[in-house]
Amino acid sequence: MPSITQPAAPCHVPGTAEEVLLGVDTHKDVHAAAVVTVPGAVLDGRSFPATAEGYRQLVAWARSFGTLRRAGVECTGSYGAALARHLRAEGVEVIEVNQPDKAARRRHGKTDAVDAEAAARAVLSGRATATAKTSDGPVEMLRLFKLAKSSAVKSRTQTINQLKSILVSVDPALRELLAGLSNPRLVKRCAELDGQTATGPSAAARHTLRLLAGRIQYLTKEIDDLNKQIAAVVKATAPGLLDVYGAGPDSAAALLIAAGDNPERLASEASFAALCGTSPVEASSGKTQRRRLNRGGDRQANAALYRIVLSRLRWDHRTQDYLQRRLTEGKTRRETIRCLKRYIAREIYRLIVLTRQAPDHQAPAEATT
Repeated sequence: MPSITQPAAPCHVPGTAEEVLLGVDTHKDVHAAAVVTVPGAVLDGRSFPATAEGYRQLVAWARSFGTLRRAGVECTGSYGAALARHLRAEGVEVIEVNQPDKAARRRHGKTDAVDAEAAARAVLSGRATATAKTSDGPVEMLRLFKLAKSSAVKSRTQTINQLKSILVSVDPALRELLAGLSNPRLVKRCAELDGQTATGPSAAARHTLRLLAGRIQYLTKEIDDLNKQIAAVVKATAPGLLDVYGAGPDSAAALLIAAGDNPERLASEASFAALCGTSPVEASSGKTQRRRLNRGGDRQANAALYRIVLSRLRWDHRTQDYLQRRLTEGKTRRETIRCLKRYIAREIYRLIVLTRQAPDHQAPAEATT
């Protein structure tokens, strides 16, 4: 493959055991790679196709410069996911690298070679330290099931809205026949309409209603099947997670997806809270000492924690008492909910991470809120 880096000759001695770092800028069809020594010298850079053979060539090429133990890879959850799995199978630690800083990009320009070198230097400098998700276990199964379910639910909602909008303008006789029915009964009744030849607007409306109702029924069966698959995977992966008060299969799946297939990469329960966007952020200045809500992190996981909090605020007396106590102390409802999400994140972390690390796989004692 053609070289894409600096014209200077590589400053390495073949066959030496010098440690090198690999940086990769990933794309859909081609990955740009750069090899950097520990002192920071750029040895070489090349591009490789995003194929199984291209991955093998990339690793062999990088190891020709020395010992390869770490690699900084961009987009490990999308374009770089397959490459990250291949590198881990080769015994290389994969570090997730964010896109380069925009200010630095404006100063140094933007090319694939520059981005690949920047990925390696991010690992070398310690700016990038997060271990990439493995995406090769049951949590990846959950992510795919959730992806399919989300699109199915969206399509079903759109189809139901279309069906009801047609009912607004159909013949009064048909509209009165279907008036006052619940959604399931309405869909069933529309699916049973006779399939007349579309000889006019009235017949075309009946035909369209029957087709839309059939589509809704199909999507409902698909969603029900995905719900069963999600619940089964959650139960097998984290047995105690569904026993958490207020946590259903969807919320549990979102939290597992945030942690990933290798939750041991999370150093502490505080890191999991930050990942879920429930950790407070300092916003002090001068004489004002305060913390604001964290609006970063995985928003799907944050929404899952919020749903659990709402369930507990409605049904759990301990959580209701906690809310009243914090309101009395001067906290706002929003700040109190943030505190509750932080407590629940600690409880979820123990179930996800510590349960997997325990040799007997027994769930730890439940944390109180």
